[in-house]
Amino acid sequence: MTKDDETPSGGIWERELVAKLATAALKEQRRARQWGIFFKLLGFAYLTFLLVMFVDWEGRAELGGGKKHTAMVELNGTIAPGSDASAEKIIASLQAAFKDKNTQGVVLRINSPGGSPVQSQTIYDEMRRLRKKYPEVPLYAVVEDICASGGYFVAAGADSIYVGKASIVGSIGVLMNGFGFTGLMEKLGVERRLITAGENKAMLDPFSPVDEKDLQHVRALMKDVHEQFISVVRQGRGERLKETPDMFSGLIWTGQKSVELGLADGIGTLESVARDVVKAEDIVDYTQKENIAERFARRFGGAAANAVMEFALRYSPAMR
Repeated sequence: MTKDDETPSGGIWERELVAKLATAALKEQRRARQWGIFFKLLGFAYLTFLLVMFVDWEGRAELGGGKKHTAMVELNGTIAPGSDASAEKIIASLQAAFKDKNTQGVVLRINSPGGSPVQSQTIYDEMRRLRKKYPEVPLYAVVEDICASGGYFVAAGADSIYVGKASIVGSIGVLMNGFGFTGLMEKLGVERRLITAGENKAMLDPFSPVDEKDLQHVRALMKDVHEQFISVVRQGRGERLKETPDMFSGLIWTGQKSVELGLADGIGTLESVARDVVKAEDIVDYTQKENIAERFARRFGGAAANAVMEFALRYSPAMR
């Protein structure tokens, strides 16, 4: 091979090296720019999050506006742990409402078919405690569409109960329901194999025949809870209650009829009670809800974490 033959190949090799170096430099610059954008966005998101929390905190700090008002707490839906009508949320809301020195009166607005007797009892007990702690602040219950079972259990803890004429009120009783599949299992040829330690551990098992002894025990249990419910209603309503033979049978009545029976005190709405009873027309909502920061974190937190992980995996040198 002559010297002239070596020159072109040497030039090609040099050009390829320069091209590779240039490509590597461009990739490194692109990677650095992408990470720079990522951290800028991350910093912007962090500042936005802080701003949202500050604005939300300011809004809560100014709750009530520094003047006399009616404090309102919503009890909406089934009373159960983890729900919007859980004892934890309702109690926290009531405590905040009573604690505000500008609260003229508290209204618990109820729209609930009932729920957990334990949660209802817990809310009721706290309502009675708060009335004793803040004797100058009255507590009223205002019923919207329905106030039944556990909903009425809670309402009985108020000083007075106001309803709509067509509201559904009552259902002072206790129930436990379920299903039995023994006949279906026989038709399908399914054999039930149940092993327990403790003769009553499988009580009311839906795949086993009903045991009369189990039924008697459950009826006694439900009777105890029912009597607790009745006691609360009698304690809360006092002499206003016009007891009838079927009052505690689980029946429901219209709001108008509930007033006649002494289960409620009058016809009214949140606005009319605030204006005419509490004498503070301004209404402030103390219901504990997810704040903006919590909603932001819940809705975007998971997506943001996934995006960060994907970005890190995509542009990490270890993945190249």
